[in-house]
Amino acid sequence: MGDSRITIELTADEALVLSHWLEKLQMTDLSRVVDDPAVWAPIHRIAGTLDKVLPELFAPDDDRRLEAARQRLRPED
Repeated sequence: MGDSRITIELTADEALVLSHWLEKLQMTDLSRVVDDPAVWAPIHRIAGTLDKVLPELFAPDDDRRLEAARQRLRPED
């Protein structure tokens, strides 16, 4: 596999929710949550990529948009 690339497609809602979660994860002690340091590099790469493609993450209405995205992604009971 080596240097093969894999593409993952996300909806805007999925990207926003995942980016927020990854940001929270990175602010913790990763070694307590992720027991294999080899996983840290892909976590940082995904988070960095999402930060680049979602500049609106730091918009003033972030909390409202994040909650709306979460609601749309949650399965209906």
